[in-house]
Amino acid sequence: MPAGADTIIIQENTTRAGDIVVVNTPSGKGRHIRVAGLDFALGAVLLAKGRRLNERDLALAAAMNHPALPVHRRPKIAVLATGDELVLPGANPGAGQIVYSNGFATMALARHEGAEVVDLGIAPDRLDETAAAVRRARDSGADILVTSGGASVGDHDLVQRALASEGLALSFWKVAMRPGRPMMHGRLSGMHVLGLPGNPVSAYVCSVLFLVPLIRCLVGRSDCVPQVSSAVLGHDLPENDERADYLRSALALAPDGTEVATPFPVQDSSMLQFLAKADCLVIREPHAPPAKAGTRCAILKLGL
Repeated sequence: MPAGADTIIIQENTTRAGDIVVVNTPSGKGRHIRVAGLDFALGAVLLAKGRRLNERDLALAAAMNHPALPVHRRPKIAVLATGDELVLPGANPGAGQIVYSNGFATMALARHEGAEVVDLGIAPDRLDETAAAVRRARDSGADILVTSGGASVGDHDLVQRALASEGLALSFWKVAMRPGRPMMHGRLSGMHVLGLPGNPVSAYVCSVLFLVPLIRCLVGRSDCVPQVSSAVLGHDLPENDERADYLRSALALAPDGTEVATPFPVQDSSMLQFLAKADCLVIREPHAPPAKAGTRCAILKLGL
């Protein structure tokens, strides 16, 4: 602004008559002036540590005159399926075989969280080949190895043995939750290892509850803990047992705008059709008493 000026007249509202500028539209004092500090003040913290940066944040950082920002690198996630019974989509499954599906959801969740994903494919039920796949994950520089299946107690559940042979320090195995009891975590040198159950719904729920928070913690985000909210229960539920229950549920709006969560009638951990239809998980605490329709319940919303 030139010294002494207190108003801006935009050029579109003027015409020129020789050396004279004619103002065609009157303007009040102070119009079209942005004072210093209108957007933000000197020293203001507008991009706090732990925030996941988006394109608008980058524009703001540039406007704040920051040529560079300290950030965490993208973590690398290696995903390994195990089992002789698994075949890839598009194959013609034989007797005793099933189509592999778990890893596709796990890898999509990891990519959505900003991770780099390495697909290690399917390891057969042989200890040496499973251990070799673990070594490939470690050699690739993976921050997290995610295995699917083979972490239980059957004769062909070789994941723990393969990991132990490579030096796994086990943190926990088996969690009092449904679905997902065989969930496992450990450390192999500097690599986290998450052993997801083999049932596809169990694998997905454990990915949401364990893998996503771990990725967020590794990149320094402040929103690591899953955000639980509440809704009204759509139908009665019986007393719960000793395991926390995560019920696949549909979410709808009542006429008054209240969110209503209705668990599907079948909660089998092998059934993906209900998982695909689910909007949220209704969370039931261990030994929760019977719950009536219309009462409040805890939910965890799903969706990328």
